[in-house]
Amino acid sequence: MRYVVIGASAAGISGAKTLRELDKKAEIILISKDESVYSRCILHHYISGHRTVKELDFSQENFFKKNNIKWIKGVTVTSLNDEGKSISLSNGDFLTYDKLLISSGASAFIPPVENLRQASNVVGLRNLEDAIIIRKQASKVKNVVVLGAGLVGIDALSGLIDSGVNISLVEMSKKILPLQLDKYTSKVYEDKFKEKGVNLKLDVKAEKLIIDANKIPIALLLNTGEEVPCELVIVATGVRSNVDFLEKSGVQTDRFGLIINEKGETNIDSVYGAGDVTGRNPVWPTAIKEGIIAANNMTRNVMIMTDFFGSKNTMNFVGIATMSIGMTEPADETYIEEVKIDGRNYKKIIHKDGKLYGSIIQGDLSYAGVLTQLIRENIDVSRVTKPLFEIDYSDFFNEEENFEFSYK
Repeated sequence: MRYVVIGASAAGISGAKTLRELDKKAEIILISKDESVYSRCILHHYISGHRTVKELDFSQENFFKKNNIKWIKGVTVTSLNDEGKSISLSNGDFLTYDKLLISSGASAFIPPVENLRQASNVVGLRNLEDAIIIRKQASKVKNVVVLGAGLVGIDALSGLIDSGVNISLVEMSKKILPLQLDKYTSKVYEDKFKEKGVNLKLDVKAEKLIIDANKIPIALLLNTGEEVPCELVIVATGVRSNVDFLEKSGVQTDRFGLIINEKGETNIDSVYGAGDVTGRNPVWPTAIKEGIIAANNMTRNVMIMTDFFGSKNTMNFVGIATMSIGMTEPADETYIEEVKIDGRNYKKIIHKDGKLYGSIIQGDLSYAGVLTQLIRENIDVSRVTKPLFEIDYSDFFNEEENFEFSYK
């Protein structure tokens, strides 16, 4: 049996590791554009100089040797022949497979702003190569624009914040981290970034990148008419799934990416998928689980992905810890929002008819575990008499006669 895995990030590594655990004798080949294994979640630590490339590696030491996995690195998959069970590689080679796991991830999306796609010194923050370019160029320039204030944009900002460059953060929304936080918790970060000298440009739109004769950025023109100086632009406005190589195959995709079911199966027998290539729930723990699920089903060990709870975000920028779970703002007036502020600690819970639908915690995160469980498991707390902010596990766990725990 030959298993081929495409991609060396969370889903690919967890999938390959699980395949080896379940099939000791199989041939396993992993192909990746990357020449290193690294966590994309902490690339900003490389930019800031707090970690080396080796320290970004989340796999066990000598992972490929210990697991007897052949790693073909530094190449991409250019096409898939699902009828012939083969893939073509950018180095001219091709490989056959018995089972294929597609975990090719996603790439940074550069929006169609005038000159943005043609200019030099415009980079995303998705791969190690991006982080290397940012770190190198940031040592040469005076002004940097980060376009987009989502998690990736704030990661980029955090990596550069103590580098000595002038940083401008440009965001279409009226607040930073608009999908993860509410107005209060966003403002806490905004105020701290301003203290650090960051120039925040919120509720604006990029109209044009002004460049010189060598296509080097000079300034970013906003819809307000303001020109924001920059010689380096970091684009963090979204990603696109890496599915171009599937174009002439029979494997189905949609506007998000690769289509898989709860077993990690695609519409083609023997072809599976996991991780960001699906364009759904782009969260590290979810990608790892999907890799494990797909690998199990590839080896005929049936396993179902029941936990697609991908709406949990934990972050710690400029020394301020924050976590958001599920709904961050009430969907309509039928939902109740309760807030508790104690010094620098902030807690918000959104609930309706005895069920919790979302929460944001900033500062002390000790209550995060309880809230995650209540929201994830859709537990009814209407019979609990104490305040929502004081519920603990004993209020919704029940001990059965055989001493097992169950939900009340």
